[in-house]
Amino acid sequence: MSNTTEQYQTVVNTCRELFLHKTRDYGTSWRVYRPISVVDQIFIKAKRIRTIQETGKQLIGDSISSEFIGILNYAVIGLIQLELPDSAKEDLPVEAVQQLYDERIQQAQQLMAKKNHDYGEAWRDMSQESFTDLILSKLLRIRQILANNGNTLVSEGIDANYFDILNYAVFALILIGEGKHRA
Repeated sequence: MSNTTEQYQTVVNTCRELFLHKTRDYGTSWRVYRPISVVDQIFIKAKRIRTIQETGKQLIGDSISSEFIGILNYAVIGLIQLELPDSAKEDLPVEAVQQLYDERIQQAQQLMAKKNHDYGEAWRDMSQESFTDLILSKLLRIRQILANNGNTLVSEGIDANYFDILNYAVFALILIGEGKHRA
């Protein structure tokens, strides 16, 4: 488990660095996204990965790794957007964004550690295709919850789905880093 913890932290540090650089470049322009727009941004990336997996061909240079990084960072955006009230400023300082990002990652990592214990690191034997399919499935769940005005009867909410998406992206990036999955 300690190796997983170290690998997890390495992956999220890479994603965090890119996220904060983009925040310095673009500000918090993502604050204008409505919930469905965040879902669609992740969907676009996951759909592209699936298309590359199915066709074995890609025509633009962005790697599968970069798409999983984007998925992870958009999942963090989704989690942040869920917690910020509509009245919150659209333009947040980088320091505030960093704190919000780190808090969501810490929550995700704690969840991962608990699930990783119970599931015995089953993710290490999963295919990249399964991670992609699971992410797409979670996005469809979020879409349905949004269509239900955010209400569920017995299921987890939007935040739980974003945390799972984030962790699936981390797992995929760890396995890419180990050379077990296509980059």
